[in-house]
Amino acid sequence: MKLPWMSILWPAFLMAGVVETVVFAMVDPQELHWIGGAPIELSVTAVYSLAFFFFWGAFILAGVTMHLLAHPPQRDDA
Repeated sequence: MKLPWMSILWPAFLMAGVVETVVFAMVDPQELHWIGGAPIELSVTAVYSLAFFFFWGAFILAGVTMHLLAHPPQRDDA
């Protein structure tokens, strides 16, 4: 089955930008800490970039899953 990649990637890109804007409107990237309590020693730009790619990947995964569930592969039971 061929996936309509641009129909998945472009909306995922847009939503990743929206979610990142909302998240970082409420969270200061300089105050983030790892689970153990150590501060994240990355630049603000690096935190923004990594978060964007994480959100984008999550939305791509959701889009691919949605497409596969909505269009199951055809079986040839001849």
